[in-house]
Amino acid sequence: MDDDIQAGASGAGRAARRDDAVRAAVEQGLLGPGSPIVGLLDVTGIRESAAELRAAFDAVVAPGTPVLHAFAVKATPLVPVLRLLRDEGVGAEVASPGELALARAAGVPPAMTVLDSPAKTPSELREALALGIAVNADNPQELERIDGLVGSAASRSPLGIRVNPQIGGGSIEATSTATATSKFGVALRDEGAREWVVQACLDRPWLTRLHAHTGSQGIPLSLMARGVAETYALAEEINRRAGRRQIDTLDIGGGLPVNFASDATTPTYAQYARVLAEEVPGLFDERYGLVTEFGRSLLAKHGTVVARVEYTKRAGGRPVGVTHAGVQVATRTVYAPELWPLRIAAYDSKGRPKEGPAVVQDVAGPACFSGDLLAEGCALPLLEQGDYAAALDTGAYYFAHHYGYNSLVRPAVYGFWPEGRFAVVREAQTVQEVVAESGGAQVDALTESP
Repeated sequence: MDDDIQAGASGAGRAARRDDAVRAAVEQGLLGPGSPIVGLLDVTGIRESAAELRAAFDAVVAPGTPVLHAFAVKATPLVPVLRLLRDEGVGAEVASPGELALARAAGVPPAMTVLDSPAKTPSELREALALGIAVNADNPQELERIDGLVGSAASRSPLGIRVNPQIGGGSIEATSTATATSKFGVALRDEGAREWVVQACLDRPWLTRLHAHTGSQGIPLSLMARGVAETYALAEEINRRAGRRQIDTLDIGGGLPVNFASDATTPTYAQYARVLAEEVPGLFDERYGLVTEFGRSLLAKHGTVVARVEYTKRAGGRPVGVTHAGVQVATRTVYAPELWPLRIAAYDSKGRPKEGPAVVQDVAGPACFSGDLLAEGCALPLLEQGDYAAALDTGAYYFAHHYGYNSLVRPAVYGFWPEGRFAVVREAQTVQEVVAESGGAQVDALTESP
């Protein structure tokens, strides 16, 4: 089966499972007047994506090559999701003490964990080195800090340097991390920087990795492959000058973009792996181990935010459905809709796909500002009070970016299987918890003299 046919088939199956899950959530009372917004995660789909990732790289690497696929925890920082991925052979890429704690709570072992961050504190580094977690130093000052922690003795942690190949950006500036002025890594084209990286490795035999991440959404496969090729060439130079295979692992980051325009999964991991094999064949000749750090591409297609239509109205002749999903769950979409548009699916009050002619309408959120729109000028069957609007492809980042505007509570998240089976992934936040987080226990802190 070719990639296009397979992508279409998997998309159709995913859409059918989603429709069944929305209907079952309404029937079982997980979604309704008392719980007007929920997140849904397709467990079957997540497992399929993990299997597709493993298979894609297994098809191009030499037998016996060590490969670690580490999920970018920032994409979906939910412990049950990390545990599911761990059971599917996928580790964790963490970028904060909180993300590391989530990975550890999920049982992700240190050997399957990678610490990346441009602002690691001494305590973060000490913890990672004590646990044997892989660390990629972001800059010379951090490497000096690591020097002081490891001394001349080898660490149990695989250690490397993150580099910025400075090859340009994609269509979304904020997710392009290999630009001339990116805040990440050592900028290789700056004067003296490449030689500094080479010498830093030659002076430290325990530096055995290079890490580069070109970007994510909006980055074409050709640019991603070019970033990997630049990093591979640097590893070859270091090894040549060292006279041995000092750099033995390349962390090629993640960043596979997601198609938000339809249910089809494109590009695929298999397509990306083939591009890499064509552009950087030496990467797969068993001399280098590999680490990947995919996030959005593993989870986005398998999540849905479903919100009840509380009211409908008209403004300027255009219908508006006012729902319970807006800026609090879709911050990027609301503030930058041209860069992060979402598809919306309409369901009736019983959770069934809504039928009827497409009507151009706005799908609004509950927050108190006029720009709080999930979709503007969206063609859907006309939403009515008590219907449901579902924001599709929201399994990555939309459960991570809760925005506390208007003190709106975080919605519950459920994993689902066929036949209407659900499991709680995250309980809904309560208003009492909102009060507690907002200083409720310190009510008199500013009115009583210290």
